[in-house]
Amino acid sequence: MSFFTSLVSAFKGGGGSRAPVARGFVSPWATAFDGGPLGRAPFDYAREVAEAYLANPVAQRSVRIVAEGVGGAPLACTDEPLAKLLACSCGAQPLLEVLAAQLALHGNAFVQIVKDGTGTPVELFPLRPERVQVIAGEDGWPARYRYVLADRTLDIALEDEDGWPNLVHLKGFHPTDDHYGAGCLAAAAPAVAVHNVASAWNRALLANAARPSGALVYDGEDGGALSADQFERLKAELQNAFQGHANAGRPMLLEGGLDWKAMSLSPADMDFATLKAAAARDIALAFGVPPMLLGLPGDNTYANYREANRALWRLTLLPLAGKILGGLQAGLSDWFAEGASVDLDRVPALAEDRERLWAQVSGADFLSSAEKRALLGLERP
Repeated sequence: MSFFTSLVSAFKGGGGSRAPVARGFVSPWATAFDGGPLGRAPFDYAREVAEAYLANPVAQRSVRIVAEGVGGAPLACTDEPLAKLLACSCGAQPLLEVLAAQLALHGNAFVQIVKDGTGTPVELFPLRPERVQVIAGEDGWPARYRYVLADRTLDIALEDEDGWPNLVHLKGFHPTDDHYGAGCLAAAAPAVAVHNVASAWNRALLANAARPSGALVYDGEDGGALSADQFERLKAELQNAFQGHANAGRPMLLEGGLDWKAMSLSPADMDFATLKAAAARDIALAFGVPPMLLGLPGDNTYANYREANRALWRLTLLPLAGKILGGLQAGLSDWFAEGASVDLDRVPALAEDRERLWAQVSGADFLSSAEKRALLGLERP
């Protein structure tokens, strides 16, 4: 039985609890921006996801690079049932990819352990983190979890009747919250807002032709103006004969008294391009993605894409994958003695590092074959 089947059953049967929350849901960013110097509204996860992941190309690409990198990382796992669990998918998305995206965006990931009749895990189902509340006991430690969907709630105990864990909570470090982790989206939200506003400014400029490409100046006798009929005729001629891409570059024949004054964008009007680039780099920095991998101009931190890709794996993907796999292993330790890890030998971006290590270990004459195999992470013969 999947999680949603049990959830719908509980909702229909009225089994969901509606008791007051012992420790009400307090988002780790609920007051992150409240009362700040810029007067920003409190952090709203749904709103920020819509503005960042769904509407901002830099933020979405950054999250997808991280999530898809973790989800597609080759795993080393000797336990076949555990490997099958880790290969579960949430819809069409791999489990590890969903968990990586949730940790990057929300900072928390909740994985329900679905068991069969014998108590053996058969599926790992990721829950929507913004719908899960941590309910603390009198001692301050989590006593249960509450899944909230609209006006319905479902309490999930830490353990089932047989003492097996029901849920695994993965979270990023938050220095001021005991029960919820901090995600990257909160740190990236100001830069996302700046980038979106700069894009809207650019779009408005383009919709208004940025600035008029030029102006027709009429120098009539004694400062006289065009008559209404003359003005409408001239306006119609400009629209029909000179506007649009089909008329680009067409020379204009001016009658007496008319003069063309060309206009252009000032450097101040072009500041939005610099502003967007700076905001895009801040977004990439928040999610741990080298800006070079996003094609951002003016970033020369890494000599080439290969170094940037290696840095992405070393500084972002491997630590995040280790956090996820380690947390799942801790939650599944009652069933599986050994966990899984990323197989570094099968990561293409780290091939040069592994080749260098193999060469150094192979050239160490003072080491025995068994010691060399141990340093390389290989099993003894």
